[in-house]
Amino acid sequence: MIDWLRNIYLTVASVSGALWVTMRYWVRTYDPQRRTFTEHYEYPELPLVLAPRFRGFHRWELAGCIACGRCAKDCPVGCIYIGKRRAEGRKGFEATSFTIDYTKCMFCALCTESCPKDCLLMGSSHDLGCYSRDGCIVDFARLPSEVAWGRSTLDPTVVALSKLAVSPFKALGAASGQPATPKA
Repeated sequence: MIDWLRNIYLTVASVSGALWVTMRYWVRTYDPQRRTFTEHYEYPELPLVLAPRFRGFHRWELAGCIACGRCAKDCPVGCIYIGKRRAEGRKGFEATSFTIDYTKCMFCALCTESCPKDCLLMGSSHDLGCYSRDGCIVDFARLPSEVAWGRSTLDPTVVALSKLAVSPFKALGAASGQPATPKA
């Protein structure tokens, strides 16, 4: 019975000591003029101020990609998937799909270092909030070129609309915003 009462006393003493430390630092740092994060930065109405070397969601250019697969090989978590076919009228391959699974990506930028054509870069887009994991899998070949190359923001609505496209965008079709027509 004495051990039980001693345990209760030690529990109450340690919890009240921790609460005392918390209250003491709260009183020391309390500032009525300090605003919350959303009041200070006014996100999403105003964009956040990002560091110059911020590593956000990728930017990819379909016209420059030769589908060599170096980015997929260098990715430590294996979140890049490239579909390719023989290029017509020239030597090499062309990318038919370029998919990044952002549920796996750790934004290390190792994939951008090995790209021989510099068609894969880290962008400044930082918000891809969605309600399902399927929304975090982005096929850059199906996105319009202004979104894929970072001239427009990568948002969940654009990603969801790209999943409805029947055929991937081509470099010329994506520039005009029209999907590519399948060849007969």
